[in-house]
Amino acid sequence: MDIDPSIAKALGFPKPAYTVVERERRWLCREVPRERIARTETIVDLYVTGAQLRLREARPLDGGPAMLRLSRKADVDARTRLITSIYLPEHEFAVLAAALPGRRLRKIRHRLKAPPGVVLSADEFQGELLGLRMVEAEFDTTERMDSFAMPDFAIREVTDDLRFGGGHLVANGLPEVAVN
Repeated sequence: MDIDPSIAKALGFPKPAYTVVERERRWLCREVPRERIARTETIVDLYVTGAQLRLREARPLDGGPAMLRLSRKADVDARTRLITSIYLPEHEFAVLAAALPGRRLRKIRHRLKAPPGVVLSADEFQGELLGLRMVEAEFDTTERMDSFAMPDFAIREVTDDLRFGGGHLVANGLPEVAVN
């Protein structure tokens, strides 16, 4: 972890061994580059009311096993956050999904072919956010994140615009300046 332990502790992450550092940038895009798709999954996120918790259900379209987890995230800054997750079996996930209050965000996520050290995903939002398309890149190092060029199919970076974070989108809807 390259985060100061006192910052991690202040954000509620006292044990670095159970914490992952996520380095991420996001861009709006007009379309998904279909020729670059490696795999696709449906995602339903439940943003838990009054908490920094998210219950995620990710189901591959090819019928592979679902990835079900409860995560807690806290932002260090707009590009860096700390995450801890618990992976769940179907029956425990169902208990939490039925009991936890919150709002759901639905999207189709396309994992794209990317260079080493980068995970590139294009999201097509569903429901009230239909029409919003974003690409996000996760990086294994800060240096790789800082030097990464905007994807050629992206139209504008929104990493530093808090309105495009999942929790804000699910609570407030699509920003007026979304794709223009």
